[in-house]
Amino acid sequence: MVAMTFTSRLLQRFQHLKYELGKFGIVGGLAFILDAAINSTLLFNGMNENKAKIIAAVVSASAAFIGNRFWTWRDRERSGLAREYLLYFFFNAAGLGITLIVLNFSHSVLGSVWPVFTTNMADFLSGQLVGTAFATVFRFWAYRRFVFLAPAAAEVTR
Repeated sequence: MVAMTFTSRLLQRFQHLKYELGKFGIVGGLAFILDAAINSTLLFNGMNENKAKIIAAVVSASAAFIGNRFWTWRDRERSGLAREYLLYFFFNAAGLGITLIVLNFSHSVLGSVWPVFTTNMADFLSGQLVGTAFATVFRFWAYRRFVFLAPAAAEVTR
């Protein structure tokens, strides 16, 4: 009974996130497909793994900004397109940094021990799947907290 109460309280506490996470997931999934298509096309046409990832991330992040601003968090306060766009790309750059750390750890550190980690496929998997997963958790928190502001709480009058 105690576990049910704890579980139900936990679910109730995070109920409001259900729709945001769903929309964020859809926008992110579409951006992920765009990112993966661009990244793999560039990688398999001979571009350096870091350049390919950066180009793919910039294009897909621009598309995701539009989806997140006008759909995921459309009910949030608007603090100006320029402010939101700059913060969004600042946090995207931080997320890209997380992705590049994972990619370079895989390619350089693990690759120095096991050469299979220096292949295009390993670079694609470490950057596209593992790095993006870590970066996505960070981005959701940052966008929700700093970019797309929560509606102002109603002032309590006495």
